[in-house]
Amino acid sequence: MDYVIKSIIPIVIGLIVIYGMKNGVKVYECFVEGAKDGIGICVKIFPYLLAMLIAVGVFTDSRLLDAFINLVRPVVKIIGLPPEVVPLVMVKPLSGSGALGVFTDILKRYGADSYIGLVASIVMGSTETIFYTLTVYYGAVKIKNIRHTLWAAIFADLTAIIMAVTLVRLMF
Repeated sequence: MDYVIKSIIPIVIGLIVIYGMKNGVKVYECFVEGAKDGIGICVKIFPYLLAMLIAVGVFTDSRLLDAFINLVRPVVKIIGLPPEVVPLVMVKPLSGSGALGVFTDILKRYGADSYIGLVASIVMGSTETIFYTLTVYYGAVKIKNIRHTLWAAIFADLTAIIMAVTLVRLMF
């Protein structure tokens, strides 16, 4: 069974190539054109990605994150969110890799099976890198007015955080 599971992607790719050849499509040329388009997209996305990475670095290195955590500590206690998880909640909308680093630190300090570790695990899996995603994808297609996307994404993340606390309390 393991062999079949590992073979699914190569089989699907092979079927696509065979289907294309059967219908007279120049498969290799189409692949090369797609790769050229992909590189063009990477070039368009790079400035937005670089700006976001610099902003995350400045926010973290300037200790603004620590100040913000101290400011919101009373509020997060009301919903039951451990203050130790606040850095993850703050970094996750900005940077997936930064959030992974914070998440790893939380698990090393408090353990994966602790209340803090369980809440952090659910938050990590159920929230999105909102600002990174908006910056990269809207920037790539040159959309400047994101309208309600940001507020909907923030509301979805807040819902995920509240549900993480609720689920851990109910199930563990």
